[in-house]
Amino acid sequence: MEKLLILDFGSQYTQLIARRVRELNVYCEIHPYDKLSNLDVDSFMGVILSGSPFSVRDENSPKPDLASIKGKKPLLGVCFGAQYMADVYGGSVLPSKIREYGRANLSYVNKENILTKGMSDNSQVWMSHGDTIKDAPAGVEIIASTTDVEVAGFHFKGEETYGIQFHPEVYHSKEGSILLKNFVVGICGFSQDWTPDSFVESTVDELKSKIGNDKVVLGLSGGVDSTVAAILLHKAIGENLYCIFVDNGLLRKDEFTSVLEQYEHLGLNVKGVNAKDKFYTALAGISEPEAKRKAIGKTFIDVFDEEAHLISDVKWLAQGTIYPDVIESISVNGGASQTIKSHHNVGGLPDYMKLQIVEPLKLLFKDEVRRVGRAMGLKESLLGRHPFPGPGLAIRILGDITLEKVQILQEVDHIFIKGLKEANLYDDVWQAGAMLLPVQSVGVMGDERTYEKAVALRAVESTDGMTADWCHLPYEFLAKTSNEIINRVKGVNRVVYDISSKPPATIEWE
Repeated sequence: MEKLLILDFGSQYTQLIARRVRELNVYCEIHPYDKLSNLDVDSFMGVILSGSPFSVRDENSPKPDLASIKGKKPLLGVCFGAQYMADVYGGSVLPSKIREYGRANLSYVNKENILTKGMSDNSQVWMSHGDTIKDAPAGVEIIASTTDVEVAGFHFKGEETYGIQFHPEVYHSKEGSILLKNFVVGICGFSQDWTPDSFVESTVDELKSKIGNDKVVLGLSGGVDSTVAAILLHKAIGENLYCIFVDNGLLRKDEFTSVLEQYEHLGLNVKGVNAKDKFYTALAGISEPEAKRKAIGKTFIDVFDEEAHLISDVKWLAQGTIYPDVIESISVNGGASQTIKSHHNVGGLPDYMKLQIVEPLKLLFKDEVRRVGRAMGLKESLLGRHPFPGPGLAIRILGDITLEKVQILQEVDHIFIKGLKEANLYDDVWQAGAMLLPVQSVGVMGDERTYEKAVALRAVESTDGMTADWCHLPYEFLAKTSNEIINRVKGVNRVVYDISSKPPATIEWE
């Protein structure tokens, strides 16, 4: 299979490079820079070096040996990647007199060079750097400049090695997609045949080869990710897939019953397990967010282990893990990027659980998962369902978890989601939910003073959950929803709307 290597130096934009490449129907993989020596470089048709939070002048900055790549494979350095090549191969990188961050315009573009061919004069690009390339290495031609940065793009003559100071993967680089296509298709020679259909075919073949006649147990959540993973596995191993849908007591109102009914129509072998009491016991008295996530994750594994023992000869545990889960849970290069929060379905299994993990979606973003589901014929009503966190309502209840709090939040959430659907707003929102806050506020109902709970409504627009912006829901809708929640949900007397974006906030509150 044709594939592109993205060498990650810890940039916040690395995953965005991958998404932009995949939008060109080209398969790519992200690997940490310090694992380069472990990779079969010959299996990749080209390499992109990412940006980084480091400066090339930092003593502890990444310093990979590019001898196996430069001059032998098409190579594109982005921001730090470009500066690193300039520094290593005889140029000089110094602190910028004026730190360039944000929108800039190219004052010069070499339209004859294959990398920048088709780009416009004065093309808007996105800069994010505190250093600048003062002197380009010998044998380099400058192919792009801005008013403040002469070496905004360069090419090592006689080889397919390029560097750019700006970020073509970011939306604000208006013609970034042209540059990336020039590199990926024009220079690397990719055939652009990595499509949802091809992913299904290759993944099913890989699963057949990997699993053989073994039995697999899969934890279903009712969401898009686990459902698409289940259908892929079902195509590969059929009746050897055993699906378990666990009621952890933290689902939405009536979700356990409705999800089981949904799966009846997909031909999957599904067993519903009521494990509410186990989860409530595990969460008793725990308020810290990470502690709650870990308690839920451990309990999930315990439940799966118990259920797996009821099925003879199960050897695999399948999970609907997707790429953003992995990115946020594990520092991809051992330090250059930051761990945000753990996910209950990411990481290794305890020694006592003798199951291997299979994660058919772990390199896909959410929008890619939906496209794969669509290619397999899944209904739009299922594919368009909002993401729901694995730990469920536990991370939407700030503080400790009790049955009373869960029931209150279930009712609030039900009114909010039902209202979005009735107002034809549901499909305009990527994810929505309600948070039960650990505060009480004074209110008045009739002639009586109340002192009850406050809830926050959250609705965001996003593509894959890596970044998100709050939805500008109509005031009339918010007013109606607030009024209905306060009138119908006993114990709530105040509703607020969260207008934070990610970053700096996360989508969930915990």
